Amino acid sequence: MAETRLASLRNAFLTGLLLVAPFVVTIWALRLVIGFVGGSITPLFQPYLPAALSHLPALVWDVATTVIVLCLIAALGYLSRIFLGQWVGMVAERLIQGIPGIGGFYNSVKQFIETFGTKDRAQFSKVVLVQFPRAGAYTIGFVTNTNRGEPHRHLQGDHWAVFVPTCPSPVNGFFMFLPAAELIELEMSVGDGMKVVISCGAVLPNWSDPAAAKAALKTWAAGA
Repeated sequence: MAETRLASLRNAFLTGLLLVAPFVVTIWALRLVIGFVGGSITPLFQPYLPAALSHLPALVWDVATTVIVLCLIAALGYLSRIFLGQWVGMVAERLIQGIPGIGGFYNSVKQFIETFGTKDRAQFSKVVLVQFPRAGAYTIGFVTNTNRGEPHRHLQGDHWAVFVPTCPSPVNGFFMFLPAAELIELEMSVGDGMKVVISCGAVLPNWSDPAAAKAALKTWAAGA
């Protein structure tokens, strides 16, 4: 019985020690850092403190100094990370631009994104299929305006302003007023339309036919 109580007391002590040990180590580490940083810097400015503040304990100034130093180090690391990231990005961009073939394509895509990026993407209201450069041949176009202006006085019917980009340099293209009845509106977003143009059709967004899905649902319901 005595051994059992002794073992129980020992286990309880070890459990308590395991709970207290992290706090003890943390406090020890904080005191070490504060003593090293604050203790080294505080004596440099403490003689110049106003008389109203000179009576505060040295520990207060050591803690304050340590906090200030750690904040300055964190700010320095944050700024260096920003500038270092920019430098790495510039070097990587130069390497890509130096690759024959890929460099030209990269510059075209970059120029297209900068010209029609997220900020200016609102200029495109919808994606349409346009018969261009001949009847029966279709390409992607972006509607830029559906309002009527002076040019519409000389046009019969409703015409929309459409921008048709070229590949592989989509920053260039053709601007046309086209009959709205001849345009095929697509459900894809402007961003997906840009991906199709930039990839020259190699990238197509996922799409499901609503009519086919509805018919399949009816067939399933009838079979059930």
